[in-house]
Amino acid sequence: MKIVIVNKSDSTGGAAVVSRRLMEALREEGADARMLVVEKLTDSSYVETVSPKRKAMVPFLMERLKIFIHLRFSRKNLFKVDTASDGLPLWRHPLVKDADAILLNWVNQGMLSLKGVRKILELGKPVVWTMHDMWCMTGVCHHAGLCRGFEDKDTLCRDCPLLPEGDSLACDVALRKLATYGLARKIKFVAVSRWLAEKGRGSVLLGAQDVSVIPNAFIINGESRSRIAKRNGEKVTLLFGAARLDDPIKGLPVLVETTRKLRMENPELADRLELVTYGGVKNAEALTGFGIRHRHLGVIKGEDAIRETYENADILVSASSYETLPGTLVEAQAYGCIPVSFDRGGQRDIVDHKSTGYIARYPEGCESAEDDAVSEAASRLAEGVRWAVAMTENPSGYADIIRNMRKNVETRFSPQAVARSYLSLIGCRFG
Repeated sequence: MKIVIVNKSDSTGGAAVVSRRLMEALREEGADARMLVVEKLTDSSYVETVSPKRKAMVPFLMERLKIFIHLRFSRKNLFKVDTASDGLPLWRHPLVKDADAILLNWVNQGMLSLKGVRKILELGKPVVWTMHDMWCMTGVCHHAGLCRGFEDKDTLCRDCPLLPEGDSLACDVALRKLATYGLARKIKFVAVSRWLAEKGRGSVLLGAQDVSVIPNAFIINGESRSRIAKRNGEKVTLLFGAARLDDPIKGLPVLVETTRKLRMENPELADRLELVTYGGVKNAEALTGFGIRHRHLGVIKGEDAIRETYENADILVSASSYETLPGTLVEAQAYGCIPVSFDRGGQRDIVDHKSTGYIARYPEGCESAEDDAVSEAASRLAEGVRWAVAMTENPSGYADIIRNMRKNVETRFSPQAVARSYLSLIGCRFG
């Protein structure tokens, strides 16, 4: 069976990495899987570009220009909005024309237009669209946050908070999506977490569609280094990472407040803690004010560097206000680093509370940066950190959680299991 996976890049961004893993896993299962991208950064012979870079820039720039006009020439939300107004003629590409099944992944920023989606559907082939965020179920945004406009059929995305007051762009795009999804041959949508699937099923756009849940695949190469319980008073390393650390979604202010609470409430423990951060940052001042020792690694690249970073840490802390399926939690578990996270997205698809990590309840109002809510969130995250530190000091409990985490990753996120779920979804028999 010939399968083409369509994604903007084969390397840049989380969707690119997991799409390439899926391609490799499908090939392991005997499918002739290939990727079609705009940006090719790997040397894989199974990845092809859809067009020359110069040609690919045309629809990208045209879409940005139209959005820029709707934003009244403000750059503030220019890359938080996607409309699929312009795209490349993917339906004419040989990989798409020859494929038995087409898997759409992250196709925004001028790669595929809604017109292009319709053209692909008209080919009459099975089409699976994997959702790595909420864009398929909203008008123009990738994460709706507190907005519920995508759930109301009477006011469908009419008052989008990312657009100027009175602008109808989000509603117009949502209606075009609704018309595209309503074609006779339905798309099979895949959500990478149960949380995302629930959001989709509760939306106007996807409420009547076929939505399945298949997680992203994660590859574990070999055994993680052995870990032994900490001695009382020994240093404990906390890890916090993201593509952009000061992205508001990642909750850096909550993390800062968490470390301050640990300093104030548990000074002896705080003396033992070190926070290591990795990833990009726009405002360097955002990485100040911590209540414990702090070290920033910058951007880390490559599987070996990522693995070493996790293996040199003891606890991964995630303060995100919402995540679709946070890969950092899976990577942490794979390499023996206990995850502590809020329950705001796909975290419960990864973490079983106090068995493979710690899940803290996210307080209402925290997204709007209300002081009381931020303080409460920090208190709950600090409690999770204290629990995780105690686990690292309990020989039998530590061994159990390390074993549970490894088994969890191997069972839930193995490339073989994920590939077979996709093959089953598109109706392929496998041995």
